[in-house]
Order: sequence, then structure tokens, then C-alpha cells
Amino acid sequence: MNTSSGTILVVEDEAQIRKFLRISLEAHGFTVEEARLGEDGLKLCATAQPHLVILDLGLPDMDGQDFILRLREWSQVPVVVLSVRASEQEKVQALDAGANDYVTKPFGISELMARIRVVLRSHEGATSTPTVFEAGGLHVDLAQREVSVDDESIHLSKKEYELLRLLINHPGRVLTHQQILREIWGPAQQDETHYLRVLVGQLRQKLGDDPTRPRFIITVQGVGYRLAVTAR
Repeated sequence: MNTSSGTILVVEDEAQIRKFLRISLEAHGFTVEEARLGEDGLKLCATAQPHLVILDLGLPDMDGQDFILRLREWSQVPVVVLSVRASEQEKVQALDAGANDYVTKPFGISELMARIRVVLRSHEGATSTPTVFEAGGLHVDLAQREVSVDDESIHLSKKEYELLRLLINHPGRVLTHQQILREIWGPAQQDETHYLRVLVGQLRQKLGDDPTRPRFIITVQGVGYRLAVTAR
């Protein structure tokens, strides 16, 4: 992609800043989408599939750090944070969450454009990640966190959903007990396999998955689990 073209999504609650960014970005050849709320921004990431997101951390409905974590569950679209928060801790936290760069307000448009070009160059050739997984009657909208089996909506707890998402993001691959425990509970709990057995049992029950004849989740005895189906 040309680094002076493409679509940029601006997630910012201040109308004047959104207007200034739209005028500046369009003058540099970009198409601009806008969102005032984090939830709307996440939906636009799925539907508009922007090449880059400019994100304010102080959103009315969610913290920008949470926005990045939610987005990184299913998308690797580049994110440039634009925030008044100037502390090193805030910057490190945003970068650790998955942001690609961090610019503090007030900012110069020339510096912002230069940073955007650098980030876009580093992501040239990257393919977009599908936001919907469908296979074997299982339908998961990763952007909206919606799950259904045979067209029947399923409500999952946060950890049940995280386990399912983890398996979907590694299709056909066996994930070890320790890998899953680290991802869902953190390193301190990576040996607590009974936590995982209970969680897998709960998820299977909600999905209507018989462990003796698995439709979705296969147990690899003594090792871990893998998804039994792959997306079409």
C-alpha cells in the first residue's frame, strides 16, 4: 500500500480534534473514518477495515488501553495512540497492549504524518485478519464477541470466550495446558491444570460438545487441546 493513501480510522471524542485530523489526513491523500466512542470504533475496525487507527486513550465509554486489548483479540491493524497522557508508564502500557506508536498532545501534524508513514511501511503486505469464524455449525464474530451454534446464540463467560478465541486463533494446532493457562490466567497459574479442566468442561457444555465424540474441542491426552474444525 502507498503510505500516503488508504483508510485511517480516528477514534477520538473531541469533535475539534477529529475535524482537524480529518482535514489534515485528507490533505495527505487518506480516506478518514471517525468514531467518538470506543465501541463504535471497534465496530468500524471490523466493517471499514482501516489501514491504521489513530486512538485517543480518554474515551467516554472505555479506556483506550482496553480498546487496544479488545482490538488485538482479532486484528493486527496498526494503532497510533494520540493522548494527553505523557507519563512513561502510560506509554509502556499502551505499547505492551499492542499499540504501534504513541504521540502526546499537543502534537505537530508533520510529526504525526511521519510516524504514520513509518508504521504503514512496516505493515506493507500484511493481510487482514477475518473477523468471523464459521465452521461445523460454530459461528463466532470476533469483533462483536458473539457466539452461536447451529444458529442458536450462546452466552459465554469472559474466560470461556477467551478459551474459544484462543483455539480459533490457532486452527489445527495443539495448545498445551501451560500455554492456555498462561494466556487466560497468567504465568503464576500455568501449572493449575484443574482450572483448565473445569473451564473446558463448562465451554463444552454450553457448545453442546460431547467430549466422547467431540464436535469442536479435541483433548490431546496429557498435552492440551485443539479445535476440531477449521474455518471455511
